[in-house]
Amino acid sequence: MDAHSLAAALRALIRPGDRIWWGQATAEPLTLTRALVAHRHAIAQGGRLGVFVGIGQSDTLQPDQSDVIDFFGYAASGPHRQLARAGLLDIVPSHYSHLPGLIRAGTLPVDVALVQVSPADAEGRHSLGLVHEYLPAVLDRARVIIAEVNPDIPWTHGSHYLTAADIALTVDAQFGPIDLERGAPSEVELAIARHIAGRIEDGATLQMGIGNLPEAVLAALHGHRDLGLHSGAVGDGMVALAESGALTHARKTVDTGIGIGGILMGSARLRRWAHRNPLLQLRETTYTHDPEVLARQHKLAAINGAIEVDLTGQINAEVAGGVYMGAVGGAADFLRGAARSHGGLPIIALPATAKGATTMGATTKGASRIVAQLSGPVSTARSDAGLIVTEYGVADLRGLPLSRRVRRMIDIAAPEHREALDRQAHALLRQCGAAFVTVPAAA
Repeated sequence: MDAHSLAAALRALIRPGDRIWWGQATAEPLTLTRALVAHRHAIAQGGRLGVFVGIGQSDTLQPDQSDVIDFFGYAASGPHRQLARAGLLDIVPSHYSHLPGLIRAGTLPVDVALVQVSPADAEGRHSLGLVHEYLPAVLDRARVIIAEVNPDIPWTHGSHYLTAADIALTVDAQFGPIDLERGAPSEVELAIARHIAGRIEDGATLQMGIGNLPEAVLAALHGHRDLGLHSGAVGDGMVALAESGALTHARKTVDTGIGIGGILMGSARLRRWAHRNPLLQLRETTYTHDPEVLARQHKLAAINGAIEVDLTGQINAEVAGGVYMGAVGGAADFLRGAARSHGGLPIIALPATAKGATTMGATTKGASRIVAQLSGPVSTARSDAGLIVTEYGVADLRGLPLSRRVRRMIDIAAPEHREALDRQAHALLRQCGAAFVTVPAAA
């Protein structure tokens, strides 16, 4: 189908005022989304369109498209950050696990679903390929489903499939899948990964956040045995872990022998591994983030990131320097699930400092990411904080009163910031109604 024909077909199916959703990150159907924004004026027919914004890995959405498109969503990561900076993204401050329920209830409206699918199998079923997440709820509510069939999308096992009867328009993909390849981990990330790997036991089930750091943790686990997978995001590092023999899912207490994920965020290597892999299933957010499922999983190690953590364990994962950077996401769900899991590890990992700025050839000292007061919202309450990990060590906050939390957090801050944090701690604890207790620094 040529560009003119595709634009005409989209105009016939999409109405002015429609709210349009698609898979986030690597699951974006580029042929459809690029056609939508390129022909948005003709498709909107003098009205406006709404687009839900998730994690971004492409440059499809741009601020100048706000002449026709209203952007709403839960994430402003990657290229979508420019929408937030321009004040064009209407943030939905919801736990990621709540999205399917809000969609099915009609609170978050859905009219049109654009999906990227695999070629059909012998039974005529198109796999959702790289993603389940909140898409099954979107498909349940959409008036119109438009599918892009991509031969490079793996056929993956899951709970939801599409047939020709479900789809109003099917087009052939004109672009390959989005690749998400990670760079080599830094020395800081490697140090953090070693601290985390030293806490994870054989037989643990892994949940990983997004970024270089989770991939570094996976690389540090190749010597472990009988690890399992139950995660929202799955990256290339999980393939290497499986090939090392460490990932067998054998000791999982839920879905024994099978790895569970929500979205594949990696390269062609990950897609090849996932294709018709009987040991991998993609499931909806209502399952991957289900607190009961997580609590029943033996030794769940939940490893997520943050922008900053304060001295009492409050976590900001959304705003840096006054700019919306991320989303509430699923960290709170996984931290609570790991806390309830027998032998579980609720972990937040982050470098002790932000990257330093470079001016006239000189690099300045990076700001501390262990802070006395958060510069953004509390994405995760201190009551849900577990283990906070930086390159300087691990602060296990579970069961600690505020005064001892403060000391442990100062111990894992960058040495050049500890004196200032120590001074600020007295005022912080007075505000909390607690006394500062002198606790020897960690060796």
